[in-house]
This record gives sequence, C-alpha cells and structure tokens, in this order.
Amino acid sequence: MATFLYRLGRGAFRRRRWVLVLWLGVLAAVVVGAAGAQEPSDEEFSMPGIESQKAFDLMEERFPGAAADGATAKIVFVAPGGGTVTAGDQRKAVENAVDSLAGGPQVSDVADPFESGAVSEDGSTAYATVTYKVESSDVTDASRDAVDAAADQARAAGLTVETGGSAMDGDGGPGGLAEIVGLSAAALVLLVTFGSLAAAGLPLLTAVVGVAVSLFGIMVLAGPLGLSADTLTLGMMLGLAVGIDYALFVVSRYREERGRGRTPEEAAGVAVGTAGSAVVFAGVTVVIALAGLSVVGIPTLTKMGLAAAGAVAVAVLVALTVVPALLGFWPDAVLARRTRKARKARKARQTGARGDQTAFQNGTEPNPPARDNLGARWARFVLRRPVAVLVLGVVGLGALALPMTSLQLGMPGDEAKSTSTTERRAYDALADGFGPGFNGPLTVVVDARGTDDPEAAVRTVVDRIGSTAGVVSVSDADFNDAGDTAVFKATPATSPTDEKTKDLVETIRDGRPAVEEQAGATFEVTGTTALNIDIAAKVQSALVPYLAVVGGLAVVLLLVVFRSVVVPVKAALGFVLSVLAALGVVVLVFQQGHAASLFGVEQTGPIMSLMPIFMMGIVFGLAMDYEVFLVSRMREAYTHGESADQAVVSGFRHSARVVTAAALIMVAVFSGFIGEEGSLIKMLGFSLAAAVLFDAFVVRMAIVPAALALLGDRAWWLPKWLGRVLPRVDVEGAALRGRQPVGPHPEPDEPVRAPV
Repeated sequence: MATFLYRLGRGAFRRRRWVLVLWLGVLAAVVVGAAGAQEPSDEEFSMPGIESQKAFDLMEERFPGAAADGATAKIVFVAPGGGTVTAGDQRKAVENAVDSLAGGPQVSDVADPFESGAVSEDGSTAYATVTYKVESSDVTDASRDAVDAAADQARAAGLTVETGGSAMDGDGGPGGLAEIVGLSAAALVLLVTFGSLAAAGLPLLTAVVGVAVSLFGIMVLAGPLGLSADTLTLGMMLGLAVGIDYALFVVSRYREERGRGRTPEEAAGVAVGTAGSAVVFAGVTVVIALAGLSVVGIPTLTKMGLAAAGAVAVAVLVALTVVPALLGFWPDAVLARRTRKARKARKARQTGARGDQTAFQNGTEPNPPARDNLGARWARFVLRRPVAVLVLGVVGLGALALPMTSLQLGMPGDEAKSTSTTERRAYDALADGFGPGFNGPLTVVVDARGTDDPEAAVRTVVDRIGSTAGVVSVSDADFNDAGDTAVFKATPATSPTDEKTKDLVETIRDGRPAVEEQAGATFEVTGTTALNIDIAAKVQSALVPYLAVVGGLAVVLLLVVFRSVVVPVKAALGFVLSVLAALGVVVLVFQQGHAASLFGVEQTGPIMSLMPIFMMGIVFGLAMDYEVFLVSRMREAYTHGESADQAVVSGFRHSARVVTAAALIMVAVFSGFIGEEGSLIKMLGFSLAAAVLFDAFVVRMAIVPAALALLGDRAWWLPKWLGRVLPRVDVEGAALRGRQPVGPHPEPDEPVRAPV
C-alpha cells in the first residue's frame, strides 16, 4: 500500500493542475445538484419490528388518509394576570385566531379549544391543535407563517401565546458559528505547531474543500434518501475535524522529509506513502465503524452513519490528492521561516563548499544527533514511573466512567430546548396548565376486528387502561370507517422523559394478556412517547454488543498492522476505557446536571438515544488513528535495533507533536458544536470532545507508554505460526526506507513548537 500511495502522491504533485481541475469539477457538480435538490427533512425516528412502530403501521392501514405521524401544530393561549381565556374578550381573541387558520391549503382540521375541551380546569390555559394533510417535512413556510400570524393576532389582544408541535420544527442544519469557532481554534493550533502561515492554512483550505464536497453531496441526496438536517451537521462536524487532521499528518511528514534533504516531489511521495498509509487505515476504520451502525436496525441511524462515512472517505481522498497537489504549487511555503533562511544561507555558501555539496547529493551527510523535545522528555518521565502513571490513568478514567452505570436513554423533545424558544415556552405552559404528562400522551390502538361487539370491546380496554395507576385521564375512542379499529389517548401523570412514564408503559403492556382476554380484542401502545421509549430500549440493548464488535475489530486491525498480540489488546482496552469515561462525563452534565450551565444545558434528562452508539463508531476510528501514528514510529525504531524503552522515546520524539496538535484540533472542532440548539448535536459534540481528550492525552500519551514500559520486549511478541498467517500491511512505509534523500541541501531538524 505504501508504494501505491507513494506513486499517487508523486503523481498528484506532478499533475497538480489536473488534480485541482478534477476536484473543482466535482465541487461544481455537487453545488449545481444541491441548488435544485429538496431541502433536508426532520424525519421521525422509526424502527421496524418494535411494538410502537407496528401500531403506527396498523393505524396507517386502518385509518387511510390520516397519517399516524402526520404534522400537527399547537397554539397555546395563556390568560394574563391570573385571568381566564373563557372571559369575553379573551375568548373572542382565541376564536378569531383559530378561525384564521381554518382555510389553509395544507390544513386538514383546526380544533377549537372551547369545542374540543382543550381548556385547563382553572381556565387559565387553552390550546388549539392544527392538523395538516402532510408530514412535518412537507409543511411549507407559508403554513408556518400563518400559525405565527395567528399567534401575533392573539398577542395583540393581550394573551400570552406560544407555538409548538412537529409542524413548527425548523430546518436545522449547520448554523455557521460552530464551524467558525472550530476553524479559528484549529488555525491557532496549526500556527503554533508549524510556525508558518502557509503550513497552517493548507490543512484548513483542504478541509474546507472536502467539507464543501461532502456537504453539498449530502444535500443532493437529502431528498431522495430522506436525510435529516442533523445529518448535514454531523457530516460537517466530522468532515471538518478529520479533514484538518489528515492533512496535518501529511504536511507534517512532508516537512520532515524535506528536512532530510529530499526534493519536494520526492518528499510529497514519501509523505503520502507513509503518513498517507496511516490516514487510509484510520479513515477505513471510521468508515467501517460508521457503516456498521446499520446493524442496529434504525433507518435514521443507518442514514446518518453512511452519510458521515461518506464525509470521512472524501476527507481521506482530499488528503491523498489535493494536499500533495497544493504542495506542488508552493513546495517551500509550508516550511518554517527558519528553515527557509537556512536554505538560502547554504546556497550562498555553495561555491566554497563543493565537498560538502557532494556529500549532500549522495545522501551521506550525517543528521545531527536527535535532541530531546517535550515529547521525548515526557516519555522518559513515564518510563521512570510506569506503575504510578498507569494506575493514575486507569483509576482516573475508571472514576469518570462510574456515572455511566446510571445511563438513561431517551429522545428529549421541546423540554430540552432553550427557554428562549417558543417551543420550550409552549411545552412549559401546557405542563403548567394540564399537567406534566400532557406533553407526551400514550396512543392506544385497539384492534377489535372479528369481535361481536367492537364498541364494548374498546370500552373495556379504555376502562382498564384508564384505571391503571399513573394514568390521569383517557380520551374518547375514535373508530375507523369500518368500525373495527379504535384509537384513544391515555395521559400519564408524569412527563415524557420521566422514568415513571417508562414504567407505566411497561405496566400497561405487562397487563395486556388479562385485558385482551376480558375484552376479546387486542391492543398496542404507541405514540411519540412510547416510540421513544422503545427506541431507547433497543439502542441500549445494542450498546454492549456494538462496543464488543468495535473493540474486536480494533484488535484484528492492529494485529495486522503491528504484528503483535499485546499491543492490539492494550489499544482496544484503552479505547473502551476512554469511551466509557466520556459517557460517564456526559451523564454527569446532561443527565445529572453537574456544571450543566457552563455548557448551555438548561434542562437535564435522558441522554439522546442515538448519541452513545454513534459516538463509539467515531471515536473508534480516531483512537486507532492516534494509536497508529504514535506506536508505528515505536515499532519502526524497535525493529531497527533500539531497545523497547528507547523505542518508546523515539516514537514520542517524532509523533507526539503531531498527535497533540491533531487531538487539540479535534477537541476544538467538536467543542464548537456544543453551542448548537439540537440535543443530538450538542451531546455528540460534547461527548466527542471529551472522548478525544481522554483517548489522546490520557490513554495514548500516558497509559500506552506506561504499559509498554512494563511489558518491555514482550509487547512486540507474536507467535511464529500467526506471523506466517497474517497478511503484511505496510502502514509504516517500510518499502520506502531504501529510498535515499536525493535533494542537494538537507535541512536541519525543525524546532518543536506544539505543547506536548
């Protein structure tokens, strides 16, 4: 693989204009396609096979024309100063607002609160429900504007009016601020690391190109594939982070090879052949892990995983082709100013140094002795105290992981939004006026087909469920045209995300056999609340198997790369430890509320169901990325005769700077997304930043060298029979070692600038 990538890098360097033309053509094509594509949707989560989804399907079958998950909007009216909405002027204002919505082209029905009984017992609050003929993703801006206009009309009469419901959800997607914050922080890290504006700007430029291609590509596919707005944001988040990091690795190796006296073209080829090999390996692991999310069986999760995997694949291709092409245009610009000055000074002395010139041309000039940088000094510190560092690292991450044992998964809704949004204020107003369970009623579907008296059977189910502890009210049952299927609502006493609501759903389902036997009809519990509970249960049951599969995949991949039994196991255990610690911190902040205000979390509750398993897939690839870049240099030194301890020092001397910069960039980019409004994006940004911080700086920088120091030569042991079976994957670029530097002027080692 290294030889192929070496040729690819040299080819991109030589044919740089064609490479740029090709990528610009691809970018133009996806931009044009996105301009005429449908907007991304805000699709509902679904999972074939669970009870709530089966009930939705039954409703669509028995109630044709009335989509079970059709769009609705709620307009909440609150009387001012302790008054009532039933008073003369207040009532007239509510009725006028409701009447203004009745003739909308997409409106199926508008329920007057005074006729439907949607007024609180104390008369302070009422709500009107607007039902649409289309799903939420198809509600037009004009329909939303009509709701806003009706609300403004009632506000003018002195009422407090808020709106919510699936029809009022915004389009979401990338907002811009998070990307600006991430790019600014990344630029600062790159500038400190390289000491060159050009070297700092090149990874940013290529990352933006890759993100643009990915983002517009996702927009082209959003309509046909039903991709959500969150998919766009996730693609941008991941594409930006890995795009900068992958380009950073290649540029850093290019500068290193130029420092050894290679010509620009040769240095570009070797950089892509060595660092590019690790980039390919890391990218493939992320793609496999994200594509593997499809086994969970949630269509939304599958689409998000595949879209994010596509963004990573584009980032890999950009790093392997666009980066060397741009290096071809400005081969010396990315070098440090000190290095460029040294080159000019040597050229001025060429006339009086012909003998040295010959030695340089032959590649025989010895490099100056390697000096200890911060990375090497840190490695020596760990080698002197391996037990203390190992115990401190493991115990510290283990302590952070403990809260993960109380992890609760759910699907936070409007209650998790900021109080500055009208959706959150509408949610709170309904909870205050009608009780906390009003925002998440359970929908019960009764199938009375085949019974002698369907109405009596349905009445029995309604009465039994209405008498269940934890149910405060049940609605009248609505029958379909055939009269054999009915639907009614059961309102819990607790909020949709409360554990008691989950227990109530389980209680109703556990008591189903006795109720069905008495009624002679079957029923199923569904609705948004029940659907979210079912999805959370399904995802939670898949967490451990998915973590085991990903961890096992890490062992197999690293076994092939490092040809060692112990190193892969150690790497996989470190990955699991960092993931569990990150989940523990997420529980502390988002579920238990510790330091929640620092991260803009106004309402604690369950962790977004899809977040943990999605985070595992992403962190897996990033962890393997850092492991390969750090440990491959150790293995290279060990196979060249250095002792096990000295190989650790050599690995840190050459790779710690780049891994540190890459991790800081990742943390900065992911942290920028904590400020997003969407619960999934906010939690995912926080968890990824925490996981990268733990994995890069605690696991790879502390636990890994400590473990290798204690293991010594045993760390690189591989049974002979296994060595004969395993394929040889040249991630370290061993096939390129025989290529001597061919440049006439080797450059001195560049100073280490990044904090390590």
